[in-house]
Amino acid sequence: MNPPEKLRLAGSPAGSAAPLAPHLPERREPLQADTSWLKALDGFLDGLINFFSSLRLTVVCLGIGLVLVFCGTLAQVDLGLYKAQNEYFRSFVVFWGPKGATWRIPVLPGGYLVGGVLLLNLIASHFRRFRFSRDKVGIWMVHVGLILLLLGQLLTDVLARESSLHLREGEARNYSEADRQCELAVIDTTQSDADTVVAIPQGRLMNEGEIQNDALPFVVRVNRFYVNSQLADRGNDTNAPVAASQGLGPGLVVKDLPRVTEMDRRDVPSAVVEILTPQGSLGTWLVSEYLDRPQSFSYDHRSYDLVLRPLRYYKPFSIRLQQFRHDVYPGTDIPKNFSSRVLLQRADTGESREVLIYMNNPLRYAGETFYQASFDTDNHGSILQVVHNPSWLTPYFACVLVGTGLLLHFVMHLFGFTFRRRTA
Repeated sequence: MNPPEKLRLAGSPAGSAAPLAPHLPERREPLQADTSWLKALDGFLDGLINFFSSLRLTVVCLGIGLVLVFCGTLAQVDLGLYKAQNEYFRSFVVFWGPKGATWRIPVLPGGYLVGGVLLLNLIASHFRRFRFSRDKVGIWMVHVGLILLLLGQLLTDVLARESSLHLREGEARNYSEADRQCELAVIDTTQSDADTVVAIPQGRLMNEGEIQNDALPFVVRVNRFYVNSQLADRGNDTNAPVAASQGLGPGLVVKDLPRVTEMDRRDVPSAVVEILTPQGSLGTWLVSEYLDRPQSFSYDHRSYDLVLRPLRYYKPFSIRLQQFRHDVYPGTDIPKNFSSRVLLQRADTGESREVLIYMNNPLRYAGETFYQASFDTDNHGSILQVVHNPSWLTPYFACVLVGTGLLLHFVMHLFGFTFRRRTA
């Protein structure tokens, strides 16, 4: 048996044995996490905060707001109050185009955009620059009040709703009507004790086209909608095309009119609608707010009425006009007071009481406010303005906060200045 050989390392002298070197693990550098995207995100957020909390942004927004108010006020001459409000102050972008053109381009940020940026600017600058302390309580109250004031205006524009309630003496109603919106009511009058009503709002009518509803066994197609219109008798010797084939349509002519801009006038909408059934078309009807009575038709052994009327807001109570009074100063025609004595009745609670509504003394009930707005020329009818505004207390609370904060801040600084002067 041969003797075991000794292990020789490379580079060692021949015939010499070298001890075995221990096997050491290879040293590796620890992996570094890639945090460049975190730094980029941090820089982006810092830039965003700096932008929204900048005083320059405040000045720019206030300047744009002044220009917006100036332009919106001038636009009321051609557009009217309501349309100018919607296009300039109740929008994110103001568009402009030549009269009669079909294209428009953005020219100004709208009221919602300017107000929203101002709100973000106020919140960002407040939390960045102010630290809560006892001597800054007044400033905090002022800023919170301003934030509530801006939010309250936004909530009012979004949630507030105005309508009117026109009553003759002895008449009762459980709904109010919108002044500048309409609806197409399809009324099933088959039952003698109750009617089934399907109301289609103006926004859907303006889109025209076919309208389906599960409560109707047919389809209502709006062939033409007129935002403002005028009806006239067609006559026997005219060549004008008939407005519709059924109801009052064959004897009438409808004319499309531009929208009115005066405060004391309103648009009178009209529409040409067609009733489509699985068996075919029943014809077309002209419906309009000019027409004071519904138009009837029958289908599948049921009777229906078609009427275009002001948009209705139904309520769980009714109001009956007992008496309207128009008082004047003795010996003159100068109005002294307008008042409506109404009977408020609610079946689900059994409530029944009389209320006197007069100038500066509205009725507040069920989240709505009823103001004395106008009256009929014969002094036997009253028109009440109905305002539904869930956020009506927000501006009052905001003004109280701002006033209290300013007063508190002034008093604290006054006392501090007086104390330092006495101890000097």
